[in-house]
Amino acid sequence: MAAKRFHHDSDQDTNKPGDKRMRPTRPSFASVIGEVVMVKNLQNLFSGLEPLLRRVVNEEVERAMRHCVPRSITRSPSLRIQAMEQPSSYELMFNKNLSPPIFTGSKIMGNDGSPIQVVLTDKSDGQMVPTSLPYPIKLEIVVLDGDFPNKESWTSEEFNNHIVKERTGKRPLLTGELNLTMRDGIAPIGDIEFTDNSSWIRSRKFRVAVRVAPGSNQSVRIREGMTEAFVVRDHRGELYKKHHPPMLHDEVWRLEKIGKDGAFHKKLTKEGISSVQDFLKLSVVDPHKLRKILGVGMSERMWDVTMKHAKTCDKGNKFYVYRGPNCTIFLNAICQLIRAEIGGQSFPGRDLSNMTRGYAEKLVREAYNRWNDLEEIDGALLNQEAGNYISNHNAQIGCSEWPVNATFGTTSFISGMPFSCSESLSDSDITPSVDGAARWH
Repeated sequence: MAAKRFHHDSDQDTNKPGDKRMRPTRPSFASVIGEVVMVKNLQNLFSGLEPLLRRVVNEEVERAMRHCVPRSITRSPSLRIQAMEQPSSYELMFNKNLSPPIFTGSKIMGNDGSPIQVVLTDKSDGQMVPTSLPYPIKLEIVVLDGDFPNKESWTSEEFNNHIVKERTGKRPLLTGELNLTMRDGIAPIGDIEFTDNSSWIRSRKFRVAVRVAPGSNQSVRIREGMTEAFVVRDHRGELYKKHHPPMLHDEVWRLEKIGKDGAFHKKLTKEGISSVQDFLKLSVVDPHKLRKILGVGMSERMWDVTMKHAKTCDKGNKFYVYRGPNCTIFLNAICQLIRAEIGGQSFPGRDLSNMTRGYAEKLVREAYNRWNDLEEIDGALLNQEAGNYISNHNAQIGCSEWPVNATFGTTSFISGMPFSCSESLSDSDITPSVDGAARWH
């Protein structure tokens, strides 16, 4: 019985909870999930640290190379930028100033009306001297803030930070041929134009600038060039711009002091005076009527400004022939008498005194009233027929009104002296003026 009891006790001992030697171990579900999450977090951490570690290593290697390796050997992009920031005698510049005002949608031109160019200069001797490099240079046209620069020198980084881009939702601020190639120190600029005005930036002004195109492998730094600061206005402003000088076919409101759709414009249009040529013809034939049309609202000073502007108009090279009974007269584009043939006799210049003033006035007025019926001839043909009449006549009366394309006054010339005529005047009322100015009676 004792042995049996011993065996039973032994079996009981093996099944006791405290006996861990023979009991199998099983991981819990929570511990498994925890280990997976830990591994995943470590992988994410290493993935995030890798770029940072790479950048730190690259920066340290670059720094070590700058101290240990000559600059001429290190040609990495970042080191090349550092080298190019050193002072350089080469500088880009525009060959002429721009022609203000500048409007959106209008081609940017030089102040003489011709295209602009970019030239390469060398200022090593203290002066801007045109120069060239033995290889082509890629350039880019950009727009700068008008406030830049506020000092004489700048870095490429400062230049790039002041480049103005288009507003959100707008077209590119500058369009056209913006990428150029400079050869032999010159890069012509094609058609470029603004698409937006300059009122939305703080300075309210732009500059057109040029730089070496990014990515170009230049061994030397070439300093950027730029124009003077200027205002860019919307294209609709050009619709109201005065022309200097005005053209004969321009609408009459292109003259100074006559606003588009203003009181003067409406008064003139009502009387059939729609162009600058119409205005000038009436100012020659009947200045009193013209003043009456404009009314008291146009002061003497305003009248002088308008006429001074009108006098700069190019009369062109066309002449007009009026043929009446036994008479032919030749007029320029603004109804000034150039030459007359009456009864088979020609009256050039000094011989015009043979004509009565009343008859001359009558012929000119008839021609004015039938202007659309006049025969148009080229000035060269008239000059051939008249010989040296025009030049001789100018020498005699001391004026420069008669030659083609010259400026002119507001009076007609009869008998070598200026006169003004109107419907209310008789022959005795036409008073020649000694100084050539129009007289108001």
